[in-house]
Amino acid sequence: MTLRRTIGGTAAAVLVGSLALSASAGAEPARQSHRAQVDRAIASYEAMQEYLYADDGSNLYLERYPLGSDDRAYSFEWPFSQAHIATLDLIGIPGRLGNGFADDLADRAVGQERYWNADGGTTGLPGYDSYPRTPFGDGGDMFYDDNEWVALAKVQEYLATGDRSALDRAAQIFDLVVSGWDTDPSHAAPGGVFWTQAPWSTDRNTVSTMPGAQLGVRLYMITGEQDYLDWALRFVEWTDEHLLAPNGLYWDNIKLDGSIDERHFSYNQGVPIGTYTLLYEATGDEQYLARAESIAAASYTYFVEEDRLNEHEIFFNSIYFKNLLLLESTTGGHRYRSAMEEYADHQWERVRDPETGLFPVDGTSTELLDQAAMVQIYATLAWPRGHLEILY
Repeated sequence: MTLRRTIGGTAAAVLVGSLALSASAGAEPARQSHRAQVDRAIASYEAMQEYLYADDGSNLYLERYPLGSDDRAYSFEWPFSQAHIATLDLIGIPGRLGNGFADDLADRAVGQERYWNADGGTTGLPGYDSYPRTPFGDGGDMFYDDNEWVALAKVQEYLATGDRSALDRAAQIFDLVVSGWDTDPSHAAPGGVFWTQAPWSTDRNTVSTMPGAQLGVRLYMITGEQDYLDWALRFVEWTDEHLLAPNGLYWDNIKLDGSIDERHFSYNQGVPIGTYTLLYEATGDEQYLARAESIAAASYTYFVEEDRLNEHEIFFNSIYFKNLLLLESTTGGHRYRSAMEEYADHQWERVRDPETGLFPVDGTSTELLDQAAMVQIYATLAWPRGHLEILY
């Protein structure tokens, strides 16, 4: 099977050129929709930079705007990573417009390293702490899901640009994730990746285990190294055995005593959809595509048809929808893209403050996580369909 690593550089330029010709023959409403998504992505990004970027030479962001009296000087790693990914997604907009964000992406790369703990956490392997390290902060516990989002973004960056250092960092983080696998046979449902290295952690989560699987499949597709695929399948099999609910959706986590948090979060459905899609692309095994389509259909019923999307965080929904776009890059169709467009329209019309360009979900303050997620949504809706296969 053809590996995805060929996308980027000259191949990307050819891809964009062919897509531009195709678009020129398309309907005017499609052009207008694309232009609207581009405009919204840029406007949302500019608002993020104006109100949430810490313009003090740190290359970091604020947690929210306006800051509360108890807020720290900079955002935690999870929100920063989503701002980083938002910038990366803007790069995917075709032509000069997307290329114009290259300097911004370089700035995010510098900021991302403010969280890097080269000395390692509790398993002895390096990774990103939950808060910036000296001199910008005091670090913090490593969260495996925080690190996985960065690693998946690094893979996307490698596929888009060919940057080998991004791929190397993704592989380094994969080793960290593997070190978070539960090896204690006395635990209920032994296995799974812990949520965090913090001493209070008793969770093995869908969101700490399945992104590791998605990362493993990506690395296998790029390198051909079997160990990546073996671990990915191990992650998937454990999650399906212990956290897949009878309704075809995934629960959140299982504790060491075997009790399960049975909530269904949108991003916990999105990542398995993307993982199974990639497993199909990597192996050609139709059962994996069938699983991706089954989860997508069940989640569409639960979140879209039963009108639950707005009960969930924007930053959960962005991950959910982007993985649905990844699925449709393989299967074709536009059902899930249409749902994403309707959701994006709702946020623009009902949540966005037109004076600031921010998305204050609670009506008073805007979280960096929410603003970055909306940039991601609008930016990826502006991507050419043929480019969506590199989405994490």
